[in-house]
Amino acid sequence: MTQNNFGRRELLIASLTAGFAMAVQPIYAQVIKTETSGLIAGEVKIPVADGVIPAYRAMPLLGGNFPVVLVVQEIFGVHEYIQDVCRRFAKLGYMAIAPLLFARYGDVSKLDNIQEIISKVVSKVPDTQVLSDLDATVVWADNSGKADTEKLGITGFCWGGRIVWLYAAHSPQLKAGVAWYGRLTGDSNPLQPQYPIDIAPLLKAPVLGLYGGEDKNIPVSDVEKMREALKQTKTATQINVYPKAPHGFHADYRPSYNEEAAENGWLWLQYWFKKYGVV
Repeated sequence: MTQNNFGRRELLIASLTAGFAMAVQPIYAQVIKTETSGLIAGEVKIPVADGVIPAYRAMPLLGGNFPVVLVVQEIFGVHEYIQDVCRRFAKLGYMAIAPLLFARYGDVSKLDNIQEIISKVVSKVPDTQVLSDLDATVVWADNSGKADTEKLGITGFCWGGRIVWLYAAHSPQLKAGVAWYGRLTGDSNPLQPQYPIDIAPLLKAPVLGLYGGEDKNIPVSDVEKMREALKQTKTATQINVYPKAPHGFHADYRPSYNEEAAENGWLWLQYWFKKYGVV
C-alpha cells in the first residue's frame, strides 16, 4: 500500500464514531452507560506500520503505571459499546485501548446491513495487519508514560474474540486473554489463514473462552473440538459455556444480551486477569 493510498483512507476514517453503529439499531433499552467521572477517556491516534489509526483509550484520571488491556472490536467497529467496555476497565484501574482495526477499509458504523459490513470491509482485513496494529497499540501504551505493558491482557467480542486467540499465539508479551464467543473454526483464505483450533498448541498465554450453549453461529460441537485441540497447549487455557446464552450475550445494547451470563463472564474475566498477572 502506498502512503498516498493510506492518507486517503485515513481521511475517510480520521476519527471514531459517536454513538452506536447503524447496523445495530434500535438499541436495547437496558444498555449500560459508564460515566467518565474520575477517568481520562477519548480518542487517541496510534502510529502503525503504514500510517496512523484512531483508537479509544480510557484510564483513571489519577496515578499511573496502569496495567494494559487491549479491547478488540466486533464487526461493528469501535462504537459506543466497545468504548463503554474500555471505560469499565478504566474504572477497575486499567488503561484500556480499542484500536479501530478496520480503519483502512471503510467506516462500518455507517453501514446498516451486516452482510454488507462483512463483504465490503471485514473480509478484506488481513490477520497479519490486525496483529501488527495490536503490537503497535502496545508500543503506544508503553510510550505514553502511564502504562505498565509488562502487565498486558487482551479481550475481544465476536470477530474480536477470534483475534484474542490469534494474539495469544502471536505475542510473547501477553499475560492472558479472554475471548467472548469468537469463531473457533472456519475456511482458511490468504487473509485469514488460521483459526483458533489451528493454533491451539501454539498459545503463549492462557486464554479464557466464554461461549454460549445456544449460539447459532458457533455450535457446541466446535467448542468441544477446540477443547480437544487445547489438550496440546502448555498454557492453563479453558473454555466456559453458558448453556442458555446465545451469541453476543455480553452485548448489552442488543436483544441477544443475557445479563446472568454477561455478569458472570465479566467476573471470570477479572479473576482470570488477576490470576495470570495482568493486574
